Amino acid sequence: MSVVVEEDPEAAATLSLQLHLLGMEMHHCRHAAQLVDAVRTRRPRLVIVGLEVGGQDGIAMLRCLAGCHYRGRVLLLSGVERKITRIAERLGRRLGLEMLAALDKPLRLEELRRQLDALARSSAPPPGERPMPWRSEELDGALARRELILHYQPQFEIATGRLSGVEALVRWAHPAMGLLEPGAFLPLLTAEQGRTLTRRVLQLAMADAAGWYQAGLRLSLSVNVTPDDLMCPDLLAMIREGRDRIGDMPVVLEITETASMQDELLGGEVAARLHLNGLEVSVDDFGVGFSSLARLQLLPISELKVDRSFVSRLHEDAQDAAIVEAVALLGRRLGIRVVAEGVEALDVLAPLAHFGCTHVQGFGLARPVVAAAIPDLAGRQSPMRASSAASGASPGSTP
Repeated sequence: MSVVVEEDPEAAATLSLQLHLLGMEMHHCRHAAQLVDAVRTRRPRLVIVGLEVGGQDGIAMLRCLAGCHYRGRVLLLSGVERKITRIAERLGRRLGLEMLAALDKPLRLEELRRQLDALARSSAPPPGERPMPWRSEELDGALARRELILHYQPQFEIATGRLSGVEALVRWAHPAMGLLEPGAFLPLLTAEQGRTLTRRVLQLAMADAAGWYQAGLRLSLSVNVTPDDLMCPDLLAMIREGRDRIGDMPVVLEITETASMQDELLGGEVAARLHLNGLEVSVDDFGVGFSSLARLQLLPISELKVDRSFVSRLHEDAQDAAIVEAVALLGRRLGIRVVAEGVEALDVLAPLAHFGCTHVQGFGLARPVVAAAIPDLAGRQSPMRASSAASGASPGSTP
């Protein structure tokens, strides 16, 4: 089910026909009150918003969606200049909305099909899995009962197509509601619960990595941490203890760039200690957060992860392509590994390799899997190599 907010009846009718051809039912709204009612009663997986909507523009509609805690995907339709569309996309993400790449009017069926394919591959939580009003003791109980488990997002080397690493992603195996995505509970953790969860994730990930190491795999292990986690004095000791079981496997701590560090100097001290202890530091969502260049100068960064919002429109948007190329060049000049996130289609691999990105991850290559599935995934032919073999090109070849 999709909900469309579009004032122009002709454009709405055209979109309805296109969605019908692609097998998706549509409900049409003309203003904010109808949108709120549709989100609450129909629980759509996708909301399509025209940026120009008469009395209330599309940006107001984004705030409306955030206000009613919508947790599906949002697709913008735009007839204005790309710069304005990008502002609206960034605002949507800042409001906590899951934004698909915007499409230009007049809408082409193939572009809409590509976005719906991305939606189908997405692991975003269904609308019903919005953050719930969990009581603090419920979250404490989940931690105590070890209901918070890990899945791993595979990461591939572009040049060879081989599985090179994994990123640990937390899930809640809720006894009544099934497997919950992070968006359903992470925003509600207290600071202390967050620190407890980080320790739990590190313990689980290190134990899983030890199993892979014994099986002969040498993969990098990435774990997401916050600036507050880096300030915990026991973090290094915990990681050092776990590293005794995984030999020379790289451990990468990912700091989300959108999380501001209160004391950059102290953060630099901790990150330097991590580096001296053989750990790597990665900046996640690079390009969409705080003081990017200043942080690169201060912290001993070994990896940059280009945000998916820039990767998804490489072929359609020259500005996005230029940003990815600039980040890759910066990484190459500084000797920093550059990873492209959110790869949904194999046709972006060639330009990413041409720009200088060395590694990729995304649902178009492989979805997150449990630890036991990693050895089998490492032994199989990657989708990158399979695609290259079919076309007669190497994974990192350029057009």
